[in-house]
Amino acid sequence: MTIRRTFLRLFLICYSFTLISCATPIKDQETVASFVRQMAIQHKFNENELSDLFDEVEFKEDIITKISKPSENLSWYKYRRIFLKEPRIKAGVEFWRKNERVLRIVSKETGVPEEIIVAIIGVETYYGKHTGQYRVIDALSTLAFEYPPRSQFFRTELEHFLLFCRKEKIDPLIPTGSYAGAMGVPQFMPSSYINYAIDYNKDNYRDIWHNDDDVIASIANYFVKHGWKSGQPIAIKIRDQSQKSRPQPTSLKEDLRLIESNAINPNISKPLLSTQKAKIIAFEQENGEELWATLDNFYVITRYNKSPLYAMAVYQLSLAISNLYSISSFSSPYEKDHHSFTFNSGSKRVL
Repeated sequence: MTIRRTFLRLFLICYSFTLISCATPIKDQETVASFVRQMAIQHKFNENELSDLFDEVEFKEDIITKISKPSENLSWYKYRRIFLKEPRIKAGVEFWRKNERVLRIVSKETGVPEEIIVAIIGVETYYGKHTGQYRVIDALSTLAFEYPPRSQFFRTELEHFLLFCRKEKIDPLIPTGSYAGAMGVPQFMPSSYINYAIDYNKDNYRDIWHNDDDVIASIANYFVKHGWKSGQPIAIKIRDQSQKSRPQPTSLKEDLRLIESNAINPNISKPLLSTQKAKIIAFEQENGEELWATLDNFYVITRYNKSPLYAMAVYQLSLAISNLYSISSFSSPYEKDHHSFTFNSGSKRVL
């Protein structure tokens, strides 16, 4: 028995050593060194300390695989099935009830509807249950130095991440997030955290990991800063499905065009002006296409994630959550129709 225990201990020691030795460093060390020098010059980081930090950063091959095959490449009807499920809708209602007071206040102050805020959290992290298991610094470094198609974007985010950690006195090796380096319950990229996160409860820390109040206020602030129009519809199903949509551009905003009110389903809570800007988008169903007129607030949602599929999933999830919330509460502050709604008026931190 003693011999067997000895062999077991030796095996565990060797296995642990193997795991450690298998950690893969970033391959392009020359680019890493250049980035470190840049941070030292521009932001007064200690070059030696930053070099030591990057010695502990690991390259993650699976991150390259995941970012090369995002779920937004799915057809709409398959993408929709991921998010428009009963458990996620019910969990959204529970989150709303739990945070009713703050959601009501923030929505009144910003004009961003409660259900949109809740739906963003539901799509991004299932209401905080799935915030990501990658070390943020590993994810950002992998993409900044080993993913040429978007290396500049992720290098900028890595820069913001290190600045954020220094300001908040956080060990850069601690925060975890998505494979793209998005952080916390709302999945903010580091630059979004710096620019839009809100310390709602005034405790001198913008906690988007554990504080629902800060999360709610931060998401609303993000939408306001990106041009959310209070009380305006988001998307409206086209009445005449025989119309053909034009090819989708890379940016919805650049291709907004004038549409006539009579081209749209008239059963909406607020009439559209004949000069209303919109973009008609075809969403693939199992048996053909479904045409929607997407308006300015739809575009604002795409500032959170540029995919029209993402924006439509957030919109439709928000409607489903709001409908169930209203039914279960026997009353609602919302005026509803089938396609739109309106809103009535220094120690280190441990994440």
